[in-house]
Amino acid sequence: MKRYILLLLLFVQGMYAQVEFKATASKTSLGINERLIVEFAVNADGDDFVPPKISGFKVSGPYQTVSNSWINGKTSFSKGYKYLLIPTSKGTFTIGQATITVEGKEYKTNPLKITVGDAIAGADPNPYANNQRHQEEMQQNAEQGVHLVAEVSKTNPYVNEPVTVVYKIYVSPTTSVSGWKEVASPQYNDFWSQNIDIQNLVLQEEKYEGQVYRMVVLRKTVLYPQKDGRLEIEPLTLDVSMEVPNGRRDFFGRQLMVPTSKVVSAGKKYITVKPLPEKGRPADFSGAVGNFTFTVKPSKTTISNGEALQLDIAVSGKGNLKLFTLPKPQVPSALEMYDPEHKEDVTIPLSGMQGKISDNYTIVPQNKGKYPIKALSFSWFDPSTGSYKTVTHDEIMIDVLNVPANQSTASKGNTNKQTVESAEPFRFIALKTSLKAVGRDDFYGSGLFWGLLLAPFLLIPFIIFGKKKKEAYDSDVTGSRIRQNNKLAKKYLGEAQKQLGSKEPFYMALEKALHNFLKAKLNIETSEMSRDNIKELLLSRNAKEDTVLAFSKIMDNCEFARYAPSSGTAMQQDYDNAVAVITSLEKQM
Repeated sequence: MKRYILLLLLFVQGMYAQVEFKATASKTSLGINERLIVEFAVNADGDDFVPPKISGFKVSGPYQTVSNSWINGKTSFSKGYKYLLIPTSKGTFTIGQATITVEGKEYKTNPLKITVGDAIAGADPNPYANNQRHQEEMQQNAEQGVHLVAEVSKTNPYVNEPVTVVYKIYVSPTTSVSGWKEVASPQYNDFWSQNIDIQNLVLQEEKYEGQVYRMVVLRKTVLYPQKDGRLEIEPLTLDVSMEVPNGRRDFFGRQLMVPTSKVVSAGKKYITVKPLPEKGRPADFSGAVGNFTFTVKPSKTTISNGEALQLDIAVSGKGNLKLFTLPKPQVPSALEMYDPEHKEDVTIPLSGMQGKISDNYTIVPQNKGKYPIKALSFSWFDPSTGSYKTVTHDEIMIDVLNVPANQSTASKGNTNKQTVESAEPFRFIALKTSLKAVGRDDFYGSGLFWGLLLAPFLLIPFIIFGKKKKEAYDSDVTGSRIRQNNKLAKKYLGEAQKQLGSKEPFYMALEKALHNFLKAKLNIETSEMSRDNIKELLLSRNAKEDTVLAFSKIMDNCEFARYAPSSGTAMQQDYDNAVAVITSLEKQM
């Protein structure tokens, strides 16, 4: 029982352990020919250390140290920043407050007063020189031990030409890395980006600045610049935990290692993106950049007995396959064409997108005869040759042998005007009359008078009941927010329908409609709208998984449309899909 009480006391003590951040000096009074070491130490893992301004001394440092120990079941942690101070004049000096942030709270040290007097005869001018040398050596080992590098494949690409960025971390043979965490992640503004997952980190030897290092590839990213000019690739920054030699050796001559940490950055990278040339640009160019093959295949050219025709338009090859639209066929009015089924079979290796995209149209003939599908052409820019290429397919003739009679009749339409016939062609003369007296009773004292007089009193209970309902309605904050979000979702959905054909206003309105629908149905705020959280909440409200996936795809389309061209057909398809998915979620939830 005593053991459990002791463990409970230790747990409570750990919960309420206070953060201590203090400054200590090796001495507070020294001669001008002596040296001073000042250390700022905190017993928690803090960030954003800001040293004080120090005057009257030549400052060297900081030399960071980290200590983490477990003794007799008790954990202790300490992080220190040491400075070596060399006096430059005599007098009394104040070392101000240093600050550090721990779990979002700022802590400060107490000021230190240091008195510098006359030179002391026979004093060691640097009694901490050995320690200083070790600190400097440890600092140098930490600086040279780890490097983060971003390798960019091209610095002068065309718009929509793939650029790969490979992030590598180099570790010296004398340094041991135990882990890292991302401090800042690049956002890749003005780029379409795709990270390539690295399943297993592979350690290999590679030279860096003429020295042999151990190297690990941390991340690979494929970028497609969306505009020309000088574009910035934001840096990746890591906080690396490692162990470095401290300049001392043990009894057997082995290097002693000390834990420390270092923030490393890959640095900003800049590329100069060339615009696609205006000279020779085809009229039907839709932004395709790469090397492609274009095909147009009808499922059949002779149709009978009301059969449907499938027209497959496909582009395959290597290039920005997800960032352009396929050409749309033009058919006569006697052939009814439905919206296409879009398919993508695209992979994104380090060299860029490759695969196939296609639009499959269903065409139904309405009348007998021969009808042409006009010639289709597709143009793209080939960065390897610096020129545009165009492939044109011949006109396709569709021979409709016959169509069902009801289909043909329906297609012609009914042009006859409807005539309205009276149900009573002849009316007989009325045999009875309804007469009203000329002289009537006064309004005062009549039944209508008393009814109107008593009506306000009879309405009092209804007014009280309505007022209570109104107060309950107004006090329901959650319900009001849900109703407001529902209203906004309908408003923005209607706005999206009005903006069909205008890419940016349409997708902004559609995205706002989807967000407000989620807020209304899931009762969440914008800060809670992560993809995983949304999926989990929808599934917990009985939404079907395929419907949730369709909803996520529409949201992806809204984000993707900021960087890629979009056709009116694609917008209409996204709008119809959004309405269908919202309707399905309403029913399922």
